[in-house]
Amino acid sequence: QVQLVESGGGLVQPGGSLRLSCAASGSIFSIVTMGWYRQAPGKQRELVATITNSGSTNYADSVKGRFTISRDNAKNTVSLQMNSLKTENTAVYYCKAELTSRSYWGQGTQVTVSS
Repeated sequence: QVQLVESGGGLVQPGGSLRLSCAASGSIFSIVTMGWYRQAPGKQRELVATITNSGSTNYADSVKGRFTISRDNAKNTVSLQMNSLKTENTAVYYCKAELTSRSYWGQGTQVTVSS
């Protein structure tokens, strides 16, 4: 069992920055890959960024150069630094932990980009 708790969401102006954090607890040593996904109103959930145990990262084309995913194994957390935010980035952002047998999702945190 893995539990995930996201934090750091909120309201920010276009061009601003936010840093999301995801704290993992439980069977954390079974986690292979962690990632961030988002779901905007009326749209399907989509991948934002992932990071493996070895530190390899993958990003959606729309966020490359603006978002950065990172891990802190000592604190069992994964973060998403979001810079140069756009209104179209408004969505609920979810943390995901992938194990060999199944995946776990956090409850989500709202990010709203608006002037």
